Amino acid sequence: MATGLSAWKEKIVAFAGGLGAPGLFLISFLDSSVLTFPVINDLLLVELSIQHPARMPLYALLAMLGSVLGCVLLFFLAEKGGEALFHKRAGDRAHAIHNWVVKNGFGGMLVAALLPPPTPFKVFVVAAGVFEVPLLSFASAVALARAVRYFGIGYLAIRFGREAMPYLAHHKLNMTIFLILLAGVSYVLSRVILRRRPPIDSTRL
Repeated sequence: MATGLSAWKEKIVAFAGGLGAPGLFLISFLDSSVLTFPVINDLLLVELSIQHPARMPLYALLAMLGSVLGCVLLFFLAEKGGEALFHKRAGDRAHAIHNWVVKNGFGGMLVAALLPPPTPFKVFVVAAGVFEVPLLSFASAVALARAVRYFGIGYLAIRFGREAMPYLAHHKLNMTIFLILLAGVSYVLSRVILRRRPPIDSTRL
């Protein structure tokens, strides 16, 4: 059974790779929802960006959108009845993940989405659905994290070529810290820009 599933996934990867940008969207969507393709979307993004550097922003955008929509699908599936799945996959970490997701909201999902493998991010997605994290907050955090990740990988692919992935693997900790700091700064700036301001008094105009 496992061998059959593996062969099926290999066919999906081969099919998606032949599609180019739409295939990258497909792999990112499936990887973030019902299947798992470890680093395949990253490798496809690197390969496509090397072949067509001018299209890198498109590739990164589609990878981001596919991942966000896949996470939203998993979020809704968990919301409809995924508590048992959450406890099964989270195991002894269930209580800690529950507290992290519920207490930290946007910031908690953002940090979880930025952490590199082997962080079980899908467990956090399921937890967000089960414990009713606001959808907009959830989707915004995932979108920001994925934008930082995929546009960063695309940039490195153009700059370092096929050495981009080994570079990321070798500097995993440093890159993770940098991405979290970058996303944190982006979040703070967005809060400052979008904060509610008192209405302008028209009588003073």
